[in-house]
Parts: sequence; structure tokens; C-alpha cells
Amino acid sequence: MSLKKINNNDKNEGHAAGSLLVVDDDPRVLESITSLLRDHEFSVDSAINGNQACQKLAEGQYRLVLLDLRLPDIQGQEVMAFMDRREIDTAVIVVSGDTSFTAISRALRRGAYDYLRKPYDPDELVATINSVLETQSLEASHQEACSRLQRSEELHRYIVNSSPDIVFMLDRRGHFQFLNRKVETLLGYRVEDLLNRHIRYLIEEQDFGRASWAFNDPTLSAENPRTIELRLKTRGSARGNRHFEITAFPVNTQDSDGTNIPQIYGTARDITERKEAEAFINFQAYHDLLTRLPNRALFKDRLGLGISQAERNGQRLAVMFLDLDRFKVINDTLGHAMGDRLLQAVTQRLQGCLRQGDTLSRFGGDEFTLLLPALRNTDDARKIARKLIGALKTPFKLGEHEVYVGVSIGIAIYPDSATDLEELIQQADIAMYHVKGRGKDGYQFYSAAMSVDTTNRLGLERDLRRALQAGELRVHYQPQVCAHSGECRGVEALVRWEHPSRGLIYPGDFLPLAEETRLIGDLSEWVLATACREIGDWVKTAPPEMKLSVNFSPMQVEHPHFVDLLLQRLEHYDFPPERLEIEITENMIINDLEQISRKLDKLSSYGVHIAIDDFGTGYSSLNYLHRLPIHTLKVDQSFVQAIRQGDEGACIVNAIVAMAHGLQLNIVAEGVETEAQLHYLRDLGCDSIQGFYYGPAQPASELQKALPNGIQKVRSHVV
Repeated sequence: MSLKKINNNDKNEGHAAGSLLVVDDDPRVLESITSLLRDHEFSVDSAINGNQACQKLAEGQYRLVLLDLRLPDIQGQEVMAFMDRREIDTAVIVVSGDTSFTAISRALRRGAYDYLRKPYDPDELVATINSVLETQSLEASHQEACSRLQRSEELHRYIVNSSPDIVFMLDRRGHFQFLNRKVETLLGYRVEDLLNRHIRYLIEEQDFGRASWAFNDPTLSAENPRTIELRLKTRGSARGNRHFEITAFPVNTQDSDGTNIPQIYGTARDITERKEAEAFINFQAYHDLLTRLPNRALFKDRLGLGISQAERNGQRLAVMFLDLDRFKVINDTLGHAMGDRLLQAVTQRLQGCLRQGDTLSRFGGDEFTLLLPALRNTDDARKIARKLIGALKTPFKLGEHEVYVGVSIGIAIYPDSATDLEELIQQADIAMYHVKGRGKDGYQFYSAAMSVDTTNRLGLERDLRRALQAGELRVHYQPQVCAHSGECRGVEALVRWEHPSRGLIYPGDFLPLAEETRLIGDLSEWVLATACREIGDWVKTAPPEMKLSVNFSPMQVEHPHFVDLLLQRLEHYDFPPERLEIEITENMIINDLEQISRKLDKLSSYGVHIAIDDFGTGYSSLNYLHRLPIHTLKVDQSFVQAIRQGDEGACIVNAIVAMAHGLQLNIVAEGVETEAQLHYLRDLGCDSIQGFYYGPAQPASELQKALPNGIQKVRSHVV
């Protein structure tokens, strides 16, 4: 009878034999699996918890149970134990989100046919069910054949040769007297080649001792058969050895004169796929499948062992925490498939820098950890860190794309930094974030002072997340004033934080944290929206030279859809692009000149003005000034503050102003506080001034009172 016919007959019979029982505490998952199976014409019953499942199993007969391990009342393992106690011979397929090695191995030991992870794949689920039902049918056929052995030798041989297992008979010395044809399919031997050979000929050498003990056990009997897992040799090395579950027990046969002949009857079931699945599950539990590196569980296991050995031998070891720089940008731009290829390529390069005995693991995402045992001194760790950084300097070729990726490395030393496993990893992580904070692509050893900073950072991060929701942020505006006429030419939007207990916090104290925690995007979006709402109408009605300047972070600009998103926001706020000036830093440009150039060209074509903020503190390359559509250079206030006749600060300002004039760029001097600085810059030909000389940044209401009609002389004594 076909499986489909059985299912059709059982379709409306509730607990009838042949139906399937689905056990899951999530109603959505329960409904999903039930609907899927009914669509495939299975008769299905369901249970929402473990107790209900046990009750239904006790009352009815089922061909198969789909069982979740995590249930609200009793666990799936207890349901399987209940079935064992009641001798309920129903096949079990585990469908669970619990993928721990312990849970999987326990389920398989209890006799589960297979283990599928949530979220399940519908095709895989149906295929697995069909496979189990087919296996049940084969087993049923085999059992039926065994019951007929005494009635018909001809039928016996037919069924034995049709068995999915190898069936064999051994004489009392262990030589083959009979084998079915399945040995040809599974091992590649002809039956004739094995007859009268000792069974040792097939058994893997390392397993023969256990096999000999099992077959010669004096307690072995038909009522007490022996089951053992052995590896059997295949004919030829190309196919490899296979795993079998062998069940054997003694029987007595009679020769032609009626003499009893003691023999061993046995079956050998091929369990290679199951053993390989178990090995894969074990590998998956302790390795990252993309890079094939140890995962964090295996890394911690090896680190714990390394700490024990270091303590016993009086040695040092190092834990490194590695985070790739610019990976997210590449992943978002080229797609996850290219991102996966990049991670694999990075792994190969990093492994090329390691010593024998070092452990590199993928900790998650684009983060890696590295264990360096048996260090002679900290210089060993320093050398390896430099090798790792150097290994990633060469660009990676991904299809038609050539990409650059750096790495930030934090290092913690045992026992200098800590003696606890978790603490070492945490300290290496803290040191890595310090590298990120100072510009990325480098390494840093952990120091105790970093923990103090981290404690403050955690509290500030919590407060900053709350501030975005609680309305604690403010936008203040600082005028950009013509150095000659004193008229306001633009305003820069600057964020302030009205902290409920710390008072007013300036950007330098929380923007780096916002960058690090990826809150900067939400924060900058809020600044732009607030500025457009508060002074948008005022800026739009002012003369054409009036601009609103807004700072944008590297994380925002590096986003593949930065330009489109910005233009969409401006359209939403009804703010003309030609009235906006975006401020970016030099380092952002140098990191990826080709991508930045395309984005800025597109923005410029819509009328958006581009300003380079803090000019002079970075690379100050004429190459990018010439290639990019830049309109304004903003001289960093550190140079303006250093203006005194003949000193170095004045020389730098002189050079920047001269270069800007030569390139026909506007120039804004930041941080002007004194009249002497104003006169010096004005005489030098500086276009615009920004700083406390004209007052601090102010809220929109106060700014518009000071500048009632948009453009006014800010201070009357300016000449």
C-alpha cells in the first residue's frame, strides 16, 4: 500500500493509526506545520504542550510525532521518556529552536530519527517525514519477513535479499556462511568473494577488539542479542569506510543428517548518514560554518584550557579582539554575498599570520578573537598584531570590485590584565573600542584606566539613548559672518544635550559615543529635521548667499544610499537643496575618495554646497581639493587660536587662505574670539568668520531676535 493511499484513508480518522501528531507551544508554528502537512494530504493531529501530547499518545496511535523540545509544562525530552516508559513505538522527528549540542545528542540517543532546526524549511520537513515513513514501511516489511522465515526458505531468501540491511550468517569460528546481496550495494563486494572469509576481513582494524568481545560474549542469546556500531571497509579506498549498526545473536541450524550447527545470525544497518549528521551537528555546535573557524563556544573552551596551562607553567598568554573597519559599508554596498566572500578572504589572510597552537575564532558578524598561548613577552603579541594589520593592507578583489578593509585590535594579557576568562575577552574588547575611538586600523593593549572610561561610557550611552526619546537634545545656531561687512551669510546647526543631572553637554563629549554606538544616524537626522523646522522659513526668505550648515558623520556619508536619502529628506522638509551646506571631514574623504567623489558630485548637481570641516588637521591633500566639488574650507579653530604675529599658527592660516583663494573656494575661520584675530583674518582676505567674538551658538528664538530680518550686522563696531 502506498503512503499516499494510507494518508488519504486516515485523513478524517482523528487518532487512527497512520496519522501524524504535531507538538509545539507556539500556535503560529503549530498552525503553520499542520496546514503544510494537510496540504500534502497527511492526516494530522496537534498538541499545544507536553502533557496534552502524552495524553494523546497514550490514547491513540500515530505513525510519527513532530516534537518541539521547548514546551511550557514538560520538555520534549520528557515526552520522549514517557513514550519509552509506555513502550509507545512511534517515530519522532524533533523540530526545535534549541540547537545546543546537549539537546541534540540527548534527542538522538532517545531514538529521534532526525533533528530539524527552527525556523524550519517546508521542503526539508516534508522530505524528512516521507523519509521516516518510508523507513518505517521498510522496517515493517523486514519484520514481516522475519516472521515468515520458518514457513518458507524461498520467501526468506527473497525478503533477506530485499532487505535494506546486510544480512549475514557466521560459523562458530567467525567465517561468513551467508550474505545477502545488499553487501554489494553498500560495500562493493561480491557475495562470492566474502564467503568463508573471516568477518575480520571487513572490520576496521581499530574496531575489531570491540567486535570480538561482542560476538564472543557468553551471555549472547536470541533473547539477549548484541548491538554494536562498527566501521566496515568498502572495496577500494575511494568510497571510504562506512558506519554500521550490527545486531547479532546465536542460532542453531541443522545439516542434512539433523546435526545441530551453532551459528551467528546478524544484520548490519548502514548508519553512515546518521553518523555524518551527528558529526556535522557537533562541528556546527563549535564552528562558524561560513569561515570554518572555531566559534565563541570553542574559543572559550580553548581559552580556559590555555589559562590552566599558563598558570601551571608560569607563562603569559594574550587575547586579541579584532573588529574589521569599513566592513558594514562594503556589505551594504556590494551585498551580503560579497560580504561573506570578504569574510572568507580575510580569514585566510589572518590565518597566514598565526603560529602553530594559536586559535583564531569568529566571534560574530565582522568580529574575531585570537588566542596566543605561551607568550615570551608582550612584544610577541605586538608583532603579531602588526602582522595582522599589515596582512589586510592589500586590497581584496571581489568580482569586479577592489575593496579595502582595515582592522582594529584590542589586546589583553594574562595574568597582567586579568586571570578570568570572561574578563580577558571583555578587556580586549574594551581596548579594541579605544582603537576605534582614535581613528581605527591599529592596536591597543588594555590598561586599567580604560575600565573607568568604559563605566562612564555605559552610563552615558544609556542616557543618550533615552535623550533621543525624551526630548533632551537641542539645536543651537552659530552665525557665519562676513569678515568685511559684518553681515550674516549663514548659520551652522550645532547639537547640545540638556542632561537632567549633568546640565548642558557639548558635542565633543557625546558625539564620539554616538558614532561608536551607531546612534549618530538618528541624531543627525533629528538635527536636520529640527533645523529645517525651526529656521527653514527664515533661511529660505533670506538673500541667496544665506546657507544652513549641518555636519554629517562618516557613518552616514559611507551609507550606499546617503545621497538619495538626504534628497528625500530635503523634499519632505520642503527645504531647497541650494540653501544647504553639508560639512564633512578630510579623513572621511581620504578613506574612500572614489565613492565620496561620486556622491558629492551628485549632491552638487542638485545645488547642495560642500564644506570641509576642521581643514588643516588631516591630510590636506590638493588632489581631493582639485577632484571634488568643494565650495568651502573651514579653518580649524586650533590654528585661529594660535594666531600671533609670526608664529606657526599664523603661517598655517596664511597658507590655507592663499590655497583657498587660488582654488576659488570660500573660506570660513572657526573659533574667532578676539578683535586681533578678526583684523588679522580680514586683512588676510578671509571671507567669513565664526566664533565667540560674535557670541556663542544660540537657540533659534534668540538667534532670530539678534538677526530680526535675516541679514544684519552682528556687531556694530565691525568695520
